[in-house]
Amino acid sequence: MLIVHKYGGTSVGDLERIENVARRVAAARAEGKDLVVVVSAMSGETNKLIEYAHHFAQTPSRREMDILLSSGERVTASLLAIALQEMGYPAVAMTGRQAGIRTDDTHMFARIEEINTEAMRRHIDAGEIIVVAGFQGIDQQGNVTTLGRGGSDLSAVAIAGALGADACEIYSDVDGIYTTDPRIEPQARKLERISYDEMLELASLGAKVLQSRSVELAKKMGVTIVARSSFSDAEGTIITEEVEGMEAVLVSGIALDKNQARVSLRDVVDRPGVAAEIFNQLAADQINVDMIIQNASTDGTTHLGFTVPQSEIEQAKKSIAAFEEEIGGMDFDEQIAKVSVVGVGMKSHSGVAATAFTAMADNSINIEMIATSEIKVSMVIDEKFGELAVRVLHEAYALDR
Repeated sequence: MLIVHKYGGTSVGDLERIENVARRVAAARAEGKDLVVVVSAMSGETNKLIEYAHHFAQTPSRREMDILLSSGERVTASLLAIALQEMGYPAVAMTGRQAGIRTDDTHMFARIEEINTEAMRRHIDAGEIIVVAGFQGIDQQGNVTTLGRGGSDLSAVAIAGALGADACEIYSDVDGIYTTDPRIEPQARKLERISYDEMLELASLGAKVLQSRSVELAKKMGVTIVARSSFSDAEGTIITEEVEGMEAVLVSGIALDKNQARVSLRDVVDRPGVAAEIFNQLAADQINVDMIIQNASTDGTTHLGFTVPQSEIEQAKKSIAAFEEEIGGMDFDEQIAKVSVVGVGMKSHSGVAATAFTAMADNSINIEMIATSEIKVSMVIDEKFGELAVRVLHEAYALDR
């Protein structure tokens, strides 16, 4: 049996925690499992490296940043391999390059194109535990690339898929996927199983346990993910294909995302192609647009509103400035939050959205924007009501039971 483990920054936050991970990996090895372990940088390390770079430049070269930031994971990988060796287990640390991870050439936001598993298979056949530095690979020219925040999850899932692993266990400081953030709602309940689609929505809507791109890749490659804690032996949550019976559960979870900003464009010249031009420019500047609302045209103009990550609002302002002549005015609001209701059961049940809207109205929470899909209802509200909205919706759908 081949299992891929992935340990996040909090799990390898210091030498004692790396030693704890080594014991957990050794225990799995003692059960006869072949193991590939993917690790993140020690908690706080990446931020420290970013600060170092900004000491010298306000906008440092992305190519150089990739070389710099990839070092954090390499430190962890080598330390874990050394710890395992001292415990009597053959182990070898590998960089993304050595593990055969090939990406495109988009520095700091690279996408994995292929994984040559030949080197990893040689080590597995030799009975060694492989420890891979996550979050990184190389492009066609041999340049080091990184996969963006949370990229070690993506590395782990991609490696599991390429090797045909039996499962990919993602270890963090929480013991699974909950109906919502337990820090906001103490009555939150841990889920035994959740579908790829539900987890993808929750991850993209603000749930922090898994990176959305890794869930998307897991679905594409058919990789079963288990979200577990590195600090306990509690059973985790299985993320897998939608199976019979899942639709009996109306709603699986509530997500809150405070990293949101709204852009409102007033009196936009309503001509064919203007929206395409604006959003193409935003895409070219690598700005992730989420919810979009356009009003009906009046007097040859229209109002256009959309949300972007709060961290990208300054770049969005620069992108939109190119269309100043076609826009009557623009407003930017960073004091918003997005709260979302997610569940595959929505596909076969009516009244889900009405329940959400009624619960919000009963608690005097004004909804400013709404977006729906087959398995989610997302609402933009004033940021100060974000946590209240989570608790209200959690109760409205009886998720504590």
